[in-house]
Amino acid sequence: MTLQEILQAVDELSVDEQTSLLNALQMKLSKNTQQDQIDENRGEQFWQGILHFRAALEREGIEFTDKDFANLRDRSPGREIEL
Repeated sequence: MTLQEILQAVDELSVDEQTSLLNALQMKLSKNTQQDQIDENRGEQFWQGILHFRAALEREGIEFTDKDFANLRDRSPGREIEL
């Protein structure tokens, strides 16, 4: 269905049906806008957390070197495989 066909179908609706459709669309758009705002806030909170963490590291004078991460990785192949 093309946009023109949709608009023509809406024109054929009664005023009450058009009002109901408009209200439903407004509610849907409002929910989408709210979810977008929540997602944006979540990203902003994450970034603020990273900045806070970095500031704490700097304030405490903590520095990481390659030695700190040298033996963290488990080099085993994982579970034993029986063929």
